[in-house]
Amino acid sequence: MARQVRVVGDNVENPGVYPISEARRMAERLELDLVEISPNADPPVCRIVDYQKYLYQQKKRQKEMKEKAAKTELKEIRFGPNTDEHDYQFKLKHARSFLENGDKVKAFVFFKGRSILFSQQGEILLLRLANDLEEVGKVEFMPKLEGKRMIIIIVPKPKKK
Repeated sequence: MARQVRVVGDNVENPGVYPISEARRMAERLELDLVEISPNADPPVCRIVDYQKYLYQQKKRQKEMKEKAAKTELKEIRFGPNTDEHDYQFKLKHARSFLENGDKVKAFVFFKGRSILFSQQGEILLLRLANDLEEVGKVEFMPKLEGKRMIIIIVPKPKKK
């Protein structure tokens, strides 16, 4: 335990280094708490504050940091096995914007009835999509058939600093 601490805070008239007993007396006179905020410093740094208010502000700061953290959404784009060129370009544009915004893209070809016989066409379509999005995203896993859907997931490429 340190014998001296650096006392800081808005309530302190003379911030500086004090013996720990003097720092405690200063906090008691102001009817506040002596809170250690930097134990690894030499001497340790303490602040005279209301401890409950200090805890509340820390929780609030952590909540704000959590909200600012990157959140990745999974956006879905649906194709048919015989999607024409205009529809393909339209959906390609949407997939590109999703990837540029940092979202994952799950593209799938939905086969109805006997169209499952054209599964090669669906695979070709998804590989073409992955190839067209090569500069903004990379394939997480190659096309695979799950029931009546052939799925591919494309994730955004990390941004260069």
